[in-house]
Amino acid sequence: MESLPTTMKSERRSRSKPLQSSKPSLFMAFFSCLAWLYVAGRLWEDAENRKLLTNLLYKNALQRPKVLTVEDKLMVLGCRDLERRIVEAEMDLTLAKSQGYLKDKLQQSGSSSGQKLLAVIGVYTGFGSRLKRNVFRGSWMPKGDALRKLEERGVVIRFVIGRSANRGDSLDRNIDEEYRSTKDFLILEGHEEAQEELPKKAKFFFSTAVQNWDAEFYVKVDDSIDLDLEGLIGLLDRRRGQDGAYIGCMKSGDVISEEGKSWYEPDWWKFGDEKSYFRHASGSLLILSKNLAQYININSASLKSYAHDDISVGSWMMGLQATYIDENRLCCSSIRQDKVCSLA
Repeated sequence: MESLPTTMKSERRSRSKPLQSSKPSLFMAFFSCLAWLYVAGRLWEDAENRKLLTNLLYKNALQRPKVLTVEDKLMVLGCRDLERRIVEAEMDLTLAKSQGYLKDKLQQSGSSSGQKLLAVIGVYTGFGSRLKRNVFRGSWMPKGDALRKLEERGVVIRFVIGRSANRGDSLDRNIDEEYRSTKDFLILEGHEEAQEELPKKAKFFFSTAVQNWDAEFYVKVDDSIDLDLEGLIGLLDRRRGQDGAYIGCMKSGDVISEEGKSWYEPDWWKFGDEKSYFRHASGSLLILSKNLAQYININSASLKSYAHDDISVGSWMMGLQATYIDENRLCCSSIRQDKVCSLA
């Protein structure tokens, strides 16, 4: 009998243990349920947001015009339309220049009557050539009042020179002082006057001349020759109105590929296996009509200069509808009696 209560007590203890161990499980289940409800709520909220966003995008797409605006095209095409318009504007500007819409600028230094000049003659010179300039002024080149009277006849003559590498130094000041006295210089402000820069001088001369004077022809002359000025004026007057004229003593010759030799051409390999220059006017005296000078002015930034200025000008004429005129009277070393130039 005494053992019965003992047995009953042990049974109660064994029954109460499962009840105590189930409490943590209940708490875990409760918290798991809360976590599930939280996750489900967030997923439902995200789904609602996505649905709302989808509806808004769909409505916006319906409201957008079927034809894209200019702004949309620029965004989609990467500004190609803007680039096209820039190119068209540049082409219009080039056409305007070639058709003579620099009229106001050209007339600033034209003849007093506003009539088109016959020729602008540029005589190349350098900083150390003052004595030679004075010799020219005392021989074939007019000076003072005679120079102004020649301009009234439609012919402008200027000594052509650039600026010193050290801007404003004594070389520049001497030229400025001489110019104030003689009024017979065309100073190329953008050109550096140096032997190695000589091939680029032609671009600056023709560009500056055609911007400042409206003439039929633009003439480049070396200071190593003397001119029969009246003979040259007569020759040009007979060709007045001839567009696309590239006039000179035409020649060709071998390309010098050996560095260190006279007339060395660094770009010799561009002239083919025969190493021969194309046909071009001699650099001592060459003449371009107005439209060819305008072409140089408009495209000067992209025109390639070679080692010699006459080769450079000849290369620019190669791709144009230029009329090559081989004028023997412009061959300064010839024995013709009626030539218009001779070696000084």
